[in-house]
Amino acid sequence: MESILLEQKGNVATVTINRPDAMNAFNFDTLNELQQVVEALRINPDVRVVIFTGSGEKAFSVGADLKERKTLTEQQVIRNVYKIGEVFQSVATLPQPTIAAMNGYAFGGGMELALACDFRIAVAGTTMGLTETSLAIIPGAGGTQRLPRLVGESKALELILTAKRLTSEEALQIGLVTKVVEKENFMGEVHGFVEPMLANGPVALQQAKFAVKNGMNVDLQTGLQIERKAYEITIPTEDRVEALLAFSQKRKPEFKGK
Repeated sequence: MESILLEQKGNVATVTINRPDAMNAFNFDTLNELQQVVEALRINPDVRVVIFTGSGEKAFSVGADLKERKTLTEQQVIRNVYKIGEVFQSVATLPQPTIAAMNGYAFGGGMELALACDFRIAVAGTTMGLTETSLAIIPGAGGTQRLPRLVGESKALELILTAKRLTSEEALQIGLVTKVVEKENFMGEVHGFVEPMLANGPVALQQAKFAVKNGMNVDLQTGLQIERKAYEITIPTEDRVEALLAFSQKRKPEFKGK
């Protein structure tokens, strides 16, 4: 059975962690599969938005596979930690907008995968958190860096040092998740969130994301230069000309990502 499933409908790719019996935990083979899928999506011109989710109804992902972890040497643990960090950084740097469709529990590395995405949409009533300190380790796949950038240093420290489990609704209140939706028609709601993005210029989507992501941690003047360069990439595109033509003809533009 494949540990990672990839489905593409139109311009939307859905990546599913497919280990429901293990609560979609990440073992080394799953991480390698995920890395291959992510790198294929990076260069796929037909994919404009990527959704990450988990198989089944219980879990998005509960993080590292602890059954595997118990069998590993210290060197193999280091290998796994390096690999999961590398894979989630690949997710974070995808040019397309990314959404974590958190259909169930998201703990440890599962929460870190969600943090590596641009948006997090959680099913109502589930729980999530960076719970690593309760296992005498720390978040090692970006959690200590991405969480404070999202919710602030003090709140991130509180959540990490207490290994607190948040409900979807609590996560929404602190800005950890973008939206909470009921289980009924969960993926329909996720696709509804994505729909307005698909109506916009694909190159513009990627360049706007690039400008925001790369400008966040530099000074304002450097950020403005990044924005200018990103804008310049959109100028010679066919889509920009099409947008102006469609506006003058009072119709919806037909963007091709060129």
